Amino acid sequence: MQRTVFNEEHEDFRKVIRSFIEAEVVPNFSDWEREGMVPRDFYRQLGKLGVLGMTVPVQYGGAGETSFKFQAALTEETARAAVSFGAFGVHTGLVLPYILTYGTEEQKQRWLPDFISGDMMTAIAMTEPGTGSDLAGIKTTAKRSEDGTHYVLNGAKTFITGGVQADRVLVICRTSPPTVENRRAGLSILAVDTSSEGYEVGRKLEKIGMRTSDTAELSFTDVRVPAEDLLGEEGAAFGYLANNLPQERLMIAVTQTAAAVGAIDFASAYVRDRKVFGQAVAEFQNTKFVIAECIAKVEAAQCIVDRALELHETGDLSVADAAKAKLFCTETAAEVIDKCLQLHGGYGYMLEYPIARLYADTRVSRIYGGTNEVMKTIIAKAAGF
Repeated sequence: MQRTVFNEEHEDFRKVIRSFIEAEVVPNFSDWEREGMVPRDFYRQLGKLGVLGMTVPVQYGGAGETSFKFQAALTEETARAAVSFGAFGVHTGLVLPYILTYGTEEQKQRWLPDFISGDMMTAIAMTEPGTGSDLAGIKTTAKRSEDGTHYVLNGAKTFITGGVQADRVLVICRTSPPTVENRRAGLSILAVDTSSEGYEVGRKLEKIGMRTSDTAELSFTDVRVPAEDLLGEEGAAFGYLANNLPQERLMIAVTQTAAAVGAIDFASAYVRDRKVFGQAVAEFQNTKFVIAECIAKVEAAQCIVDRALELHETGDLSVADAAKAKLFCTETAAEVIDKCLQLHGGYGYMLEYPIARLYADTRVSRIYGGTNEVMKTIIAKAAGF
C-alpha cells in the first residue's frame, strides 16, 4: 500500500541517511559488533551530519525541526539495513525530549551545544537490579544537602543503554519516600556528570542482540550532584516519564515494523538466488505463500505505525494507542522475521547474514519500553477492564 505519512522533504532526508549508512556504517558494522559499541567518533560524525540536533531549537544550534517523522525515517533506514547507530536512539529519542521539555534555560544553554555535536553523549537510567517495569519500586536515593547546594546520590542501575560511553546520565531516583496514597511519589531526575567521584560504570553487559548498543551496570556511592542539575521539579519524575513513554513506544513500533520490512527484502533476495532440487527456492509454492503472508501482516503493522505517527504529530497519541502500536508491531515483527529466517535455511542462523542479526535484535523489543504484558494491561485498562 502507498504510504502518505511522509512528504518530499522527509524522503529527501531518507536518501541522505541511506547513503550515509551504505558508506559509513555497513562496511564497519561487523567490527563494531565485535567491539560491543560504536566508536565514539561516530557520534561526532552524526553531529556533523546534523541528525543529533534535528529537533533542537535554532537558538541552541539545532535545526529547529518539530516533526518526529524525520527521526522515524532515520530509524526505518537503520532497521531495514539491519544496522544500528549505537546509543543514538536513546540520546535523541529518549533523553532529548526531557531536556527540551523540563530543562531550564541555563541547562539548555549549558548542555545542548555539546549534545548536538556529539561531544556529550547521554543516557537515561531507570531500571534497577530489582526493579523492571515497576518504576515505583525504584530504590536509588538522592538526599539534598542541608545548605541545598547539592544532592548525595546512592544506588545502582542496570540495563542502561549507552551507559558505557555516556558523559551525562539522567538518573531516576528517590528524593523522598513514597506515600501511602501514591507509591509513585517522590521520584526525581538528576542529570549526573559521569566524571563525578563515586560514579562507577560496572560491567558492559553481553547481549544476544543489539550488540553495537553498549549496555552497562551503573553504581553511585555518595555522588555529589549539584542542585542546578535537577531536571524539572523535585518529586515530579513519574509524571514526566509517563508523558514521554508514548513516543518511546512509538519509536519501538516504527523500528520493529521497519525491521520486518527489511527481513522480507533479505528473504526475497535470498530465495531468488538460492537453488534447491534444481530450482530457485522462490519458485516453490510454500515460499510464495510465506512471503505473501509476511507482506500482508507487515502492511497492517505499517498502517498502525503511520496512524500513530500522525496522532503523535498532532499531540493526540494516547498512552493506550502507543501501547497498541508497540504490542502489535513487535509481535508481528517477531513472527515475520522468524518466518524469513526459516526461508534462509541453515544460513539464516549464521551471523554473516543480516537476517540473523534482525532475529536476535528484535527479541528485546517485547521487553524494553515496558514489557508486552504491561502493554496488554494498559490496553485492557483503557477498555474499562
